[in-house]
Amino acid sequence: MLAEAASTLGFDVVVLEPQANCPASRVAARHIQAAYDDAEGLKALAAACDVVTTEFENVPASVVAILEAEGVRVAPNGRALAVAQDRIEEKTYLNSVGATTVDFRQVDGLNDLTAAIEALGLPALLKTRREGYDGKGQVWIRDTADAASALETLGGRPSILEAAARFSRELSVIAARGTDGAVAVYPLGQNIHENGILRTTIAPADNVDADTQARAVDIATNILNGLDYVGVIGVELFDLGDRLLVNEIAPRVHNTGHWTQDGCGCDQFEQHIRAIAGWPLGSTKPHAKVEMTNLLGDEINDWPALAANPANHLHFYGKHEARAGRKMAHVNKVLEDL
Repeated sequence: MLAEAASTLGFDVVVLEPQANCPASRVAARHIQAAYDDAEGLKALAAACDVVTTEFENVPASVVAILEAEGVRVAPNGRALAVAQDRIEEKTYLNSVGATTVDFRQVDGLNDLTAAIEALGLPALLKTRREGYDGKGQVWIRDTADAASALETLGGRPSILEAAARFSRELSVIAARGTDGAVAVYPLGQNIHENGILRTTIAPADNVDADTQARAVDIATNILNGLDYVGVIGVELFDLGDRLLVNEIAPRVHNTGHWTQDGCGCDQFEQHIRAIAGWPLGSTKPHAKVEMTNLLGDEINDWPALAANPANHLHFYGKHEARAGRKMAHVNKVLEDL
């Protein structure tokens, strides 16, 4: 979808991806098949490109330095990737720029976990510090007796214990920052998760007053400016009524921003390309209220019925295998014109 947006703006896209016949290669000018940290592949990518970006936050942050040494600009920068890849660093950074999170503790073993439980109370959520998404790499602890088994479930990896958030709903904000420091923020979306996986986003979210939207704009702006960030970022939030807590950030276009494809004149994919290319940022004003639903695994086989509804706009990813829980596509249903 980034490659399609770039093509619309007149750019050619080169994809570096280890998988043969990857979905992006179908809409890109060139595909370099190599591991994300392959030196020769990165050299070829740098030689072919004016700017390099990422659509997956688990590309090693060290890759940015390699590309920059080859003389190519990288956006977002390596610091943004490194912060987002380690949950301790992420929450520490967020709090440093006034983006409040739940209380947390670093866990490197059972003694740390026992002390963390005593400090934060239960229930609490144990997560691996690195990797893990869509509900993977995390486990709830509801009784102190479960501490050892929780660590074992995560393979004993370095972890973080997070206090439970007493929130009324989950929100997210998609924002962008240009090379000139300009910031553009989309309206808040409301998110519904099932088994740790995003199921639906409705945006603009219902019952969001001006103060709540303004708080979200301030949070996103502070995060972007503090990282000297260029590109689109996703910021997941817990709504506590009188305040917003940041759950996590994603240094890329984000699943909860897919609604913008059919709800805004400039969607998050075009916005990201505009930002990294040094163009003026596009308008974030919505022209429609949209319900975005992820199609997981075999649900993609329901496409004939979904396509028959004129309110639905289908976006398929071109993945070759439909596995249980795997995001295969999304449907944007236009609920109303604004």
